[in-house]
Amino acid sequence: MKAAIIAIAALLVIGIAGASKYYTVRNDLVTQREAVNAQWSNVDVVLQRRADLIPNLVNTVKGFAAHETEVYKSIADARAALMGGRTPQEKIAANDQLSGALSRLLVIAENYPQLKSNENFLQLQDELAGTENRIAVERRKYNETLEHYNVEIQKFPANIVAGIAGFTRNDAYFKTEPGAREAPKVQF
Repeated sequence: MKAAIIAIAALLVIGIAGASKYYTVRNDLVTQREAVNAQWSNVDVVLQRRADLIPNLVNTVKGFAAHETEVYKSIADARAALMGGRTPQEKIAANDQLSGALSRLLVIAENYPQLKSNENFLQLQDELAGTENRIAVERRKYNETLEHYNVEIQKFPANIVAGIAGFTRNDAYFKTEPGAREAPKVQF
């Protein structure tokens, strides 16, 4: 009888310890998942800031280069895709499209010396450069937070808890754009 009570008590202690560990790990995973969501929100805020700057920049350039309608349309389309993106993957793809369109806009600006000296254009260009730096910082933080979450749900015993509680891997990383690793060709 005494042995049965000891066995039941031991099983009870093991059960309580197991349940405690399960809830501790699950709570940690919830915290990490929410950190990923919060960091994505930070990325989204700076992407929104850039999207808000773009109409002013485009209108300034339009005043000097009205015939460059294809570039303006690609910027408008990319901005609309960014604003309409619902998932991180959609916003990341739209952001890459917008970056390319902005690059073409800035190339156009190079062809207009009077535009390059316009105070409004220079101020907008500086704000855009600052925003691009913020985007880079927030992308890096987001990728680090996402990596930490993805690593954590693969570790033992968190992988067991993650499987039971429905935590899954999230692969919505910001990646280098195709061709970005190639050095630009400079010709004189």
